[in-house]
Amino acid sequence: MHVPDGFLDAPTSAATGAVAVAVVGVALVRARNELDDKTAPMAGLVAAFIFAVQMLNFPVGAGTSGHLMGGALAAVLVGPWTGVLCVSVVLLVQSLLFADGGITALGTNIVLMAITTVLVGWVVFRLLQLVLPKRLSLTPAQAGIGAFVSVPVAASVFVVLYALGGTADIPFDTLMTAMFGVHTLIGIGEGVITALAVGAIIAVRPDLVHGARPVLAQRELVIKPKVAA
Repeated sequence: MHVPDGFLDAPTSAATGAVAVAVVGVALVRARNELDDKTAPMAGLVAAFIFAVQMLNFPVGAGTSGHLMGGALAAVLVGPWTGVLCVSVVLLVQSLLFADGGITALGTNIVLMAITTVLVGWVVFRLLQLVLPKRLSLTPAQAGIGAFVSVPVAASVFVVLYALGGTADIPFDTLMTAMFGVHTLIGIGEGVITALAVGAIIAVRPDLVHGARPVLAQRELVIKPKVAA
């Protein structure tokens, strides 16, 4: 999904850069409402985890590989606005130090992976949380489904951007079919990794998971009877 330099023309890259700057600016302000004594350390860990896992590719067939994008995972663990900041920082470091994604395409990559995947993953997660029973055990699966949906949606956004400002003459339907098909498979891996990561944290410290707090707040306090010695 990392878009290199030259894939999109200058006006499109400039437009996505402007959108990225605007949304990251809003995220810097709104994230203050999400950060507390628990979330602030988690944000650093989440960014480090996403950076490390994005370096690991898994095969998706036909000689193609994919990696975790981490938008939905970040949104569920630390909140959507903080999640945008976490993934944006990862993409910035990858672009400047590892040539993973072009510098002129940084805005495009932030729009695709730090904004679209966070927004879509969080919205799907919250909708599932609202319509399904309020059970903590469902949170990992809800996060996984949100992550799964976010990947092909981000791929579709890329296709639209490429149709507007792509530098090669590739038919829209051909590009859409290839991107959507491959990234649906990558989305399965994204969903599995996200569900496992969220489930692992919920198993030991559910209070650290931002997305689980609405469920925790609705749980009734149960006082177990004291067992006689």
